[in-house]
Amino acid sequence: MEKAKTIAVNIGVTALIAIILIWGTTWYRQWSQFNRGETALSRGDYVAAIAGYEAAIHMYTPGSSLVERSAWKLWDIGELRVKQGDRELALVAYRALRSSFYATWGLTSPGKGWIARCDEKIASLLKLQVEAGSQKG
Repeated sequence: MEKAKTIAVNIGVTALIAIILIWGTTWYRQWSQFNRGETALSRGDYVAAIAGYEAAIHMYTPGSSLVERSAWKLWDIGELRVKQGDRELALVAYRALRSSFYATWGLTSPGKGWIARCDEKIASLLKLQVEAGSQKG
């Protein structure tokens, strides 16, 4: 009985250490990608910024503030690009935000609100593109 207890404790400790290592590695990668997005945004490189923030969300860890911050950064890039008349890049930002949360779905479904907001924005931008295209022809 004592041997079984020792084995169970060893398995439990090993599993806990593995979970901590996986979480720590994921959090570090998330932080690293977020910082890449920040650096690119400060240079005005919107495509690289979108890629960094999108990757940070893909490294989803429950409770991480970087997920929400990355989501807001992508949303803000989309809003800025719309205001500046760059609908194509705005669509890239909104689609990146939406797909990032779809990619994190598993046992939980984070980002449902973001997905709904992005669906509305994408639909309205696509409608504007269709209208603009029909006016040209």
